[in-house]
Amino acid sequence: MERMNVKIKKLDERAKMPTYGTPMSAGADLYALLDNEIQIKPGETVFIKTGLSIELPLGYMGLVFARSGLSCKQGLAPANKVGVVDSDYRGEIMVALMNHSNEIRTVAPYDRIAQLVLTPYLFADFVEADELSAVNTRFAGGFGSTGKK
Repeated sequence: MERMNVKIKKLDERAKMPTYGTPMSAGADLYALLDNEIQIKPGETVFIKTGLSIELPLGYMGLVFARSGLSCKQGLAPANKVGVVDSDYRGEIMVALMNHSNEIRTVAPYDRIAQLVLTPYLFADFVEADELSAVNTRFAGGFGSTGKK
């Protein structure tokens, strides 16, 4: 497996560096940088600091996903579903954590609140066209046109 060095800057000395749960994990855990526990009410979104900024190489982005245990068991997941950290962004990585449950949830300092996946992406030159090539007949059916099986 290929690895690369990615620069992380601690914006606060108390910040915890991202960590991988296992040697083959795709996502690195992001940790809450809080002074005290916070409570998130049902339907509420709270921006949680990580105290970190990152320098991603050109052509790479960071995707901030929910942690499966936190989202499935407690209903806490990023409000925007997937956050995008662009390669030219140098601000603090923050997680907009939303409580999708019907109960108040607590987040404590250094709780694992999301996972960061680094991935390459392509730049596109969008070109207007009068016609698109027909690969199959799906173009006419629209969203959900393949139905349930």
